[in-house]
Amino acid sequence: MTTSPTARPAAPPAAPALRRRRGMTDQAADAAVEQACRDLRLPTIRARAQEMLTAAEKEQLTYRGFLAELLLAECDDRARRRSARRVKAAGFPRDKWVGDFDFDANPNVNPATIHTLATSAWVRDGHPLCLIGDSGTGKSHLLIGLGTAAAEAGYRVKYTLATKLVNELVEAADEKVLAKTIARYGRVDLLCIDELGYMALDRRGAELLFQVLTEREEKNSVAIASNESFSGWTKTFTDPRLCAAIVDRLTFGANIIETGTQSYRLAHTLAHQGAR
Repeated sequence: MTTSPTARPAAPPAAPALRRRRGMTDQAADAAVEQACRDLRLPTIRARAQEMLTAAEKEQLTYRGFLAELLLAECDDRARRRSARRVKAAGFPRDKWVGDFDFDANPNVNPATIHTLATSAWVRDGHPLCLIGDSGTGKSHLLIGLGTAAAEAGYRVKYTLATKLVNELVEAADEKVLAKTIARYGRVDLLCIDELGYMALDRRGAELLFQVLTEREEKNSVAIASNESFSGWTKTFTDPRLCAAIVDRLTFGANIIETGTQSYRLAHTLAHQGAR
């Protein structure tokens, strides 16, 4: 059977469906929005639709403006959730932020320098960061705070203690999965190594750590916190040549922050006791 050239084409399937939906009650529309948001995995729009609808009516937003507000709210919340996941994945032992650091208590640390580092440009460029100072001077606070800033900026970050990293590398070598473990540590954008220098490492442990640093050299950033000045690292890395090579890897193009020798924690404790 042939179709007459003058016959009118059938209406598109969406048209009658659209007409049916125009007759929805508010209750039916709310239920439809709820279900659609579940199906499309839009939790923020589902949670805030009524609140934003009320605000849109009050502000007399256009349909286009209301749609933009809904979608931007979903995008913003997804970005926040991704940021929170990156911070959690970094494995920080506690929450620390650069904004909470007490610069007045430690005048050795330049606020402008730290706030510049908090932009994470050094992570983007693959430069190292060395935080050197005695216990209680804020090294770990700054290491975690700057690492958190990098994770919030979109970089993949991993935090670990030096001894824990070395033990993991030794176990990986014994189990014949060393290359895989080193590659895993090599993939993150920023590797934060805390408490480097607190304990001496045997030659094998130092060599394995050196392999991780070499894997990341001039590609991805390493940030370390140490209570020993570089001249004292021979107590941690007992082989002088290996020690020199590790120092070279960590200081080439590095940002070096010296946090001093006066313990903030001790001063804070003494001040608190004196105030009683």
